[in-house]
Amino acid sequence: MSNNYTYKNGGVKTKSISSSSYSSGHKSKPSVASGLRRNSTGSTANSAAALHKDTPAVSGRVRVAVRLRPRNSEELSTDADFADCVELQPELKRLKLRRNNWDSDTFEFDEVLTEFASQKRVYEVVAKPVVESVLDGYNGTIMAYGQTGTGKTYTLGKLGDEDTSARGIMVRAVEDILAETDSISVSYIQLYMETIQDLLDPANDNLYIVEDPKNGDITLPGASLIEVRNQQSFVELLRLGEAHRFAANTKLNTESSRSHAILMVHVKKSVGISGENATSKSHMNRTMKPPVVRKGKLIVVDLAGSERIDKSGSEGHTLEEAKSINLSLSALGKCINALAENSSHVPVRDSKLTRLLRDSFGGTARTSLVITIGPSPRHRGETSSTIMFGQRAMKVENMLKIKEEFDYKSLARKLDVQVESLIAQHERQQKAYQDEIEKISIEAKKQISEAEKSFADTLEKERLKYQRDCMESIKKLEAQLALNKLKEESLHNKPNEELIEVKKLLQNETVLRKTAEEDVKNLQNQLVQWKRSEVAGNAEILKLRKMLEDEVHHREKLEEEISVLQNQLLQLSYDADETRKQLENGDHSSDMTGDMGLLISPVRQPQMKYSEDQEKGSVAKLFEQVGLQKILSLLEAEDPDVRIHAVKVIANLAAEATNQERIVEAGGLTSLLALLTSSEDENIHRVAAGAIANLAMNETNQELIMSHGGVSLLAITAQNADDPQTLRMVAGAIANLCGNDKLQLVLRAEGGIKALLSMVRCGHPDVLAQVARGIANFAKCESRASTQGIKSGKSLLIEDGALTWIVNNANNEASPIRRHIELALCHLAQHEVNAKDMISGGGLWELVRISRDCSREDIRILARRTLSSSPSFQVELKRLRLKSG
Repeated sequence: MSNNYTYKNGGVKTKSISSSSYSSGHKSKPSVASGLRRNSTGSTANSAAALHKDTPAVSGRVRVAVRLRPRNSEELSTDADFADCVELQPELKRLKLRRNNWDSDTFEFDEVLTEFASQKRVYEVVAKPVVESVLDGYNGTIMAYGQTGTGKTYTLGKLGDEDTSARGIMVRAVEDILAETDSISVSYIQLYMETIQDLLDPANDNLYIVEDPKNGDITLPGASLIEVRNQQSFVELLRLGEAHRFAANTKLNTESSRSHAILMVHVKKSVGISGENATSKSHMNRTMKPPVVRKGKLIVVDLAGSERIDKSGSEGHTLEEAKSINLSLSALGKCINALAENSSHVPVRDSKLTRLLRDSFGGTARTSLVITIGPSPRHRGETSSTIMFGQRAMKVENMLKIKEEFDYKSLARKLDVQVESLIAQHERQQKAYQDEIEKISIEAKKQISEAEKSFADTLEKERLKYQRDCMESIKKLEAQLALNKLKEESLHNKPNEELIEVKKLLQNETVLRKTAEEDVKNLQNQLVQWKRSEVAGNAEILKLRKMLEDEVHHREKLEEEISVLQNQLLQLSYDADETRKQLENGDHSSDMTGDMGLLISPVRQPQMKYSEDQEKGSVAKLFEQVGLQKILSLLEAEDPDVRIHAVKVIANLAAEATNQERIVEAGGLTSLLALLTSSEDENIHRVAAGAIANLAMNETNQELIMSHGGVSLLAITAQNADDPQTLRMVAGAIANLCGNDKLQLVLRAEGGIKALLSMVRCGHPDVLAQVARGIANFAKCESRASTQGIKSGKSLLIEDGALTWIVNNANNEASPIRRHIELALCHLAQHEVNAKDMISGGGLWELVRISRDCSREDIRILARRTLSSSPSFQVELKRLRLKSG
C-alpha cells in the first residue's frame, strides 16, 4: 500500500515573540505574575501583579458538544440495510447509542448537533462563548476530538473559499476578534511524532517547550509569532500552514491528518478609558490612573483522528504515525480521567500534547470541546469511545482567571500628546480671542449707528400706519351702525310666518315619534314570543336526541345478546361434531385438538347469561387445563374471533390480582400493548385496553406499562376510536396510571393528560366519569407532592388546559363525574401557586359552591379548609364580599 503525503515547504521566517502562559495542575490556584518589568516611566510591574491578585478566579466546567457527520457515499452503499448506530435528540440535548435493535444507551451533552447543523450554528454554540471570553481577557481553548474521517478538520479549519457558509471555527473566530481589536498575533504549529514543528516556518521543525519554574507558564521560544491586521492575511496564513501539515491516504479517510494542529491567537485589548473625557484638564488630573490592558489567548486544537489499525489499513511509516497519534491521545485521555476523578496526580508530562494543553484542562482557560462521530454501525466501538471521552471531559472544572495589567507606557504617551495639544490649543485660543475682541468692537459700533437710524424710521412708519387704521375703523363702525338700524325697522314690519311653519313641523315630528314607539313595542313582543318558541324547540330536540341515544344503546345491547346466542349455537354445533367424530373414529388422544377445544369453548360461552361466579370458574378451569402460554399464543391467531376471545380470557384473568404477576412474567402485557398497534379491530382494542386497565391497578405493572410506551399507545388508540366503550376502557387505564406519584412527569410528557381531555369529545357519561377519575387521581398526587415539598411549580393539569373542562363540568348531573371533579378542584386549590389560575378561570366560584352545596360532607369540609388556608382565596373573597361555607 503506497503512502501519499502532503507537505509543501515555503513561507517567511519572522522574529518570534513568546507570550503563552498556562496554569499547572488540576484545580490549582492561579499563579501570580512575578518578576520586575520596567515600564516607560521607570516604575515596576508590582501594580500589575496586584491587579492580578485582586481579580477572583471563577469556576468554569469544560463544555462538550457532539456533532454527527452525515453518511458518505461508501456508507450509503455498504450500510444501506442497517440503521444508524446513534439517534440524536437535539431538543433534549441527548444522544442514544444503540446496542442492538432493542436496547440503547442515553448520554446528555451541552449541545447536540445533527448532520444538518450549519457551520454557523456550530460556531455559535461551541466557539463564540470562548471567543467572547478571550476578548474579556481570559484564556480560551476550542478543541475537536473524534475518529478519523468524522469531520474535525472540516469543523475547525475549513477556509470556505468557494462557499463562505462552509467556513470553519478558526476563520469565524478570528473574524469576530478582529472586529473588536485592531490587530492580533498568530502562531500555528503541529505536533508530529512527538515533535513540535512550526507550520508557518517549516525550518523550525523541532521546537522545544520551556516551562517557567515559578508559575508553570509554558512557552515555545522558537515558534513564529506573526501580527495580523485583517481577515485576508489570516486566511493566507492558514492556507500556508495547511500546506505544510502532514496528511496521508487511509481506508477511512483519503486526507487523514497525521499530526495535531494547534492555532494560537494572542489578543491584547485596552479597557476602562473609552468613556473618559480626555480633553478635560481637571478631569484628567482627577483620574491619573493608567489604562488597563487585558491579554487573552485563544488556542484552537485540531487533534489527529483516533483509528484502529485493522480498519485504517495503516502500514510502514503510516503505522508508526498512527501509533504516535494513539499514544498522545491516550495520554490526553488519562489526564482528563484523573481530572474528572479529582486525582491527586495528573500525568501531564506523559506527552507533549498534554503539556501544551496544560492550561486547557484543569487550568485557567475557558475550554469548549466538540466531539465528532459518524453514523455507521461498523464503527460503533470508536463512536462509543469518543462519546465516553466527551462524558469524562464534562466533569473537568477549570478556574477561569482574567489577565489584566496596567499600561503605564500608553498612559505616558497619551499624557505627553495631550499636554502638547493643550499648549498649542491655548496659544491658538489666546490669539483668536484678541482678534475676536477687536472685530466685535468695530462691528458693535457699526450696528449701534445702524440700529438708531432704523429705529427712528420704523417709529415714524408705525405712527402713520396706526393713524390710517384708526380712521378706517371709525368709518366701518359708522356704516355698520346704519345697517343695523335698517334691519331693526324691517323686522318690526315682517309677519311671523316662520314661527308658524316651525310649530307645524314640530307637531308632525311628535306624531311620527309616537308611531315609531308603538312599532318598537310590537317588535319587542314578537321577539320575546320567538325566543320562547326557540327555547321550547331546543328542549324538544334535546329530549329527542336523548331518546335516540337510548334507542341506539338498547339496540347495541340487543346486538350483543344476538351475537352471544350465535356463538352459543356455533359452540353446540362444534361440540356435537367433535362428539360424533370421536364416536366414529375412536380417537381420544389428540392433545392439540383437546387444548384448542378447551380454549375456544369457555371463550365463546355466552357471558351475559351466566353469573360472575360461573364465568370466573370457567376461566380458572381453562387457565389450569390449557396453560397461559397457549392462551397467549392465540393472540396472534389469524381467525379474528379466536383472537378476540383469547383477549377476553386474558382480560378476565387479569381481573384477579393472583393472576396478574404470572400474566406479566409470561409476556402478556407486552402482547396486549402490541395488539393496540398491530390490530385494526376496534373490538380487540376495547378488550385489550380493558385488560391493560386491570393490570394497571398494580404499581409494579404501572411502571412496566410506562417503560413500554403504554401511555403513547393508549393515546393513539383513543385518538382513532369512536366507540364509547373503547374510550371508557382506555380512559380507565390512563386513570389508573394517573394515581402513581412517580410517573406523573413521564405520563404528562407522553401525552396522557391531553389524551384524557381529547376523549371528552365522546360525551358519554361512562367515558366522562373515567376522565374525571383520572384527573382527580393526578391532582391528588400533585397535592401530595406539594405538601411533601417535592413539587413547587404550577400544576401540570393547568398547564395542559384541563382547568376549563374541570370548571365547566363541576356541576355535572352525573354524580360520579361531579364527585371526581369536586375532589380534583379541592386538590388543585391546596397548592398556593395555582390560586391565580383558579381565580381567573372560575375555579374559585366552583370551590365556594362545593363548600356550600356539595352532597358529600367530607368534600364540603375539604373545600372549606382549602378556602380558609389560602391567602389568595381569602383576599379575593374579601374583595367580592363573599364567605366560604
